[in-house]
Amino acid sequence: MAARTARPAEHESDDDSYEVLDLTEYARRHRWWNCVFGQSSGPIVEKYSVATQIVMGGVTGWCAGFLFQKVGKLAATAVGGGFLLLQIASHSGYVQVDWKRVEKDVNKAKRQIKKRANKAVPEINTIIEESTEFIKQNIVVSSGFVGGFLLGLAS
Repeated sequence: MAARTARPAEHESDDDSYEVLDLTEYARRHRWWNCVFGQSSGPIVEKYSVATQIVMGGVTGWCAGFLFQKVGKLAATAVGGGFLLLQIASHSGYVQVDWKRVEKDVNKAKRQIKKRANKAVPEINTIIEESTEFIKQNIVVSSGFVGGFLLGLAS
C-alpha cells in the first residue's frame, strides 16, 4: 500500500485542488545509501583509492560488529535473567504457570508468523536483490565492512 500525501497544487489557488505525491517512490529513489554511495552514475566511493575504501568499510564494520556484540550480550543477559527469575518464582510457589495455555499461545503465534512470512516473501526478495546489487557495486567497501564486522564481534 502506497503512502500518499496531498498538498495544494502550485498553479491553482482554489482550496479544493490538491496534488497527490507518492512518498514510496520518493523513498525508493532517495535511500540513504544512494546518497552516500551513489546510484546510476556509479558509487561515489569509487573516487577514493582501494585502501581508503577498505578502511572506510572496515571502520564502519568494526563499529557495527562491536555494537552488535554488546547489544547481543545485553539482550541475552536480560532474557536469561528473566527466565531464571521466573523459574525461581515458580519453584518457590510464588507463580503458577499454566503450561498448556503457554503451549497453545506459542502454537497460535507460530501460525500467525507463518501467515505473515508467506505474505512478505515478495518484499523480502526485493530487499535481497537490492542488497546483492549494492554489494556487487561496492565490493571493496563491502569486503572491508565484513572484515571489520568480524573484528568488532571478536573484540
